[in-house]
Amino acid sequence: MEILLLLGVLFILLALGTPVAFALLGAALATFIAIDIPLVVAVQRMAAGISVFTLMAIPFFIFAGDLMYRAGIADRLVQVADAAFGRVRGGLGLVDVGASMMFGAVSGSAIASASAIGSTMVPLMKDKGYPADYAVNVTVTAAIVGLLIPPSHNMIIYAAASGVGVSIGDLFLAGIIPGIMTGLMLMFTAWIVARRRNLPKGRFPGWRQFIRAAVYAIPGLMTAIIIMGGILSGIFTPTESSAIAVIYTILVGTFVYRSLGWSGFAEAAKTSVRTASMVLFIIAAATAFGFALALLEVPAQLASLITLMTDNPILTLLIINVMLLVLGTFMDMAPLIVITTPIFLPVATAVGIDPVHFGIVMMLNLGIGLVTPPVGSVLFVGSAVGKTPVPVLVRTIWPFYFTLILALLLVSYIPELSLALPRAF
Repeated sequence: MEILLLLGVLFILLALGTPVAFALLGAALATFIAIDIPLVVAVQRMAAGISVFTLMAIPFFIFAGDLMYRAGIADRLVQVADAAFGRVRGGLGLVDVGASMMFGAVSGSAIASASAIGSTMVPLMKDKGYPADYAVNVTVTAAIVGLLIPPSHNMIIYAAASGVGVSIGDLFLAGIIPGIMTGLMLMFTAWIVARRRNLPKGRFPGWRQFIRAAVYAIPGLMTAIIIMGGILSGIFTPTESSAIAVIYTILVGTFVYRSLGWSGFAEAAKTSVRTASMVLFIIAAATAFGFALALLEVPAQLASLITLMTDNPILTLLIINVMLLVLGTFMDMAPLIVITTPIFLPVATAVGIDPVHFGIVMMLNLGIGLVTPPVGSVLFVGSAVGKTPVPVLVRTIWPFYFTLILALLLVSYIPELSLALPRAF
């Protein structure tokens, strides 16, 4: 009955349109009252959930991503991608994916990528004669790549929630090959769809223009190189690297690109504080909800159920992937990582799945949920940027869904895609 109460209150609150954090907290409080647990426990668990040193990196990476957007780094990345891919049919779709991959390498946020790249690419594609649904669909699905290519603050949340000391540096490295592979697969899909719909074809601006655009973009792209180089060399920790990213972005935006002024800095600070507060509050509420699940032994029961069904790693991953895909359509990514990692990671490791590999599977799986209705936050951001209703987008997004699912299967069942670089380093 307590489990039904916990889940029932959660889904009722979500159905009423209650924000996810308050729905999680409300469900946890209702359960604590029902089983006679002091409500102060909820406050203690929430405080413990965000009193984690590694989580300090999240506000800094969010701030760095917002500064990059306002410093014009996204526009310069679009120029490089346009010079490289713009000449093929549907070339601006490939440009969109390429720019999202590069922006993901410096921001690590799917929402930031959809907002920054989308605000540049979607109007440009519509002006060039591309259908609005195609422009938005490419943008939102390409934004998922930013969750895999480091740095990714969702990987930091996973490392903190794992409880087994998963290295953030290993997770950052593990996401590079799957991220590049997923991006290339989305490029191919965008090209196929463009050919079938006979979309416009651009022209190559010449090598001089391409080299010039690449040189202008190098200072922005150096952010990812500095972060990964510093972590791998041991110069600074992943948490310290997030602060370095902020400082470097301010210097590049102010003195190199000269496009980041006081007003842009203040707006970025205000926006990122609001975003970081929301993310951390969701993590805190999800920690209280997860504690309620643990009290009711839901993780142990679910793990026993999966183990009873099969001990085959292939089937275990398939079952977990299906569960996560379903959950991802109803809840946002951060709370799902906090809640489901303690449930599914022990099951995965019990059948021999590496925690780093499983983390990358979770990133891509829950990332797909961000572009899946009814609670696909990135899909709604793209809808707002492109001024296109979500039902219109969903009718034509299925080739990109298929591509993301195929990428998920490849990442799930070819562990070396994720583990090759961590083992090499």
